[in-house]
Parts: sequence; C-alpha cells; structure tokens
Amino acid sequence: MSELAALQTTLAAEHAAVYVLGVLGAQTSQSVSPELFAAVSDGYAAHRGRRDHLTRTITDLGEAPVSTEVSYEVPADLGTAEAVTRRALRLERDCATTYAFLVGSTTGDLRAWALRALEMTAVRELAFRGTPEMFPGMDEYADR
Repeated sequence: MSELAALQTTLAAEHAAVYVLGVLGAQTSQSVSPELFAAVSDGYAAHRGRRDHLTRTITDLGEAPVSTEVSYEVPADLGTAEAVTRRALRLERDCATTYAFLVGSTTGDLRAWALRALEMTAVRELAFRGTPEMFPGMDEYADR
C-alpha cells in the first residue's frame, strides 16, 4: 500500500475517533467522574489534532483528503462510566492498530510522526484501564 493510501486510511480512522469521542464525552460528567471526563476530553483534543495534521499532510501532497462519514456506529449502552471506559479503550486500541499500520507503511518524517502518534495512543489506553503492551497495535503480540 502506498504512503498516501495509508495516510487516507488513518485519516478515516481519525474521523471516526473524533466522532465517537464526541459521543462518549456527551455521556460523561465532569462532576460525577472527573477523571473519565478529563481522559475523554484529552483524547478528543488529541484525535482532532491528529486528524487536522493528517488533513494538512494529504493536502500538502496535492491530494484531496478522505471525507468524514455522515455518522458512525456507536453502541447504545453507554449509560454508565464503565461502558464509556470500555468503548474508549476499544477506540484507542483500534487507533493503535491503525497507527502501527501507518508506521509500517511510511518512511522518514511521516514514519516518525506516526510512531509518536502510536506511542501516545498506547499511553492513552492506560487512562481507560488498558494494560501496557510491548508492541501496541500489534494484536498478534498482545498479552490480552
């Protein structure tokens, strides 16, 4: 797969992440669960930043960035902090897999940026009760 195709795939994943984290943020309360609220808010900001960076990168390559979907599927059972935490963890793990793919599909500065994004996604998993992994985003090597 070309670098451009990998960037577009990653951008599509970031579009979804921003959407889902927005929904998760609406299900959290700053006063009832401040740690979860902060973790979701931080994740939302980070994913928006990455989405914007990917959009600029693809545009700078002279290509049109992949568009966002009209909506994305989110689970209906987000009524508890535990449910929001589980969904946020799954989202971060999915993003880690996407960034591991991007690391393997790019070179130079793009690869360095993708590696930093992968590292930060792996760290963010910890905020959602994830466990540290030796090879984040590489499910075949995970201890889960």
